[in-house]
Amino acid sequence: MERILKIGIIFNITAFLAVMLFSCSNPDAIVQAMGSDDTLSGIIADSVVFYRSDSGVVNLELRTPRMVRMESKEDIMEFPLGFDVYMYNNREKSTELHADYGKSYGKTGLIEARGNVIVQNYGSSETMYSDQLFWYRDSKMIYTRSHVKIVTPDKQIEADSLVAREDFSEYTMYYGSAELDIDEED
Repeated sequence: MERILKIGIIFNITAFLAVMLFSCSNPDAIVQAMGSDDTLSGIIADSVVFYRSDSGVVNLELRTPRMVRMESKEDIMEFPLGFDVYMYNNREKSTELHADYGKSYGKTGLIEARGNVIVQNYGSSETMYSDQLFWYRDSKMIYTRSHVKIVTPDKQIEADSLVAREDFSEYTMYYGSAELDIDEED
């Protein structure tokens, strides 16, 4: 009787282990698909607020209702619902950039802004309007070959293209016109 009991226990243990080993198997195709690059092609995030700082001091803030990050060699982030970027100088907002659509190319440091692009410099009270803008983060330069308008408290300048520092401390406009307020003396 003891021998039958031992054989029964060994049989039950062996059957249990066999069921456990074979019930957890996956077909090779499923396992390979789980590890492939195609299963994680991108990330979508809503209501994103991103800060960039240097030595604990915030120098850039990005806000967007939706960010789509593409997993690729170019490291592309897209802002299909627009974005706002605030640049800080000595802990105070110095420049603001707004656009209805944006795309960031991480490898090159280029940011493309399209649709109702507005750049406002708080220090100089200058505001730039355009339909498209390219901002090179590393060189801190902005460019556009679209119609551009700069408005200040005393003048309005329009041109076909622009090259400028990101803070508008220097800029060059091409093929433009201007309206200036001139005080006439009696």
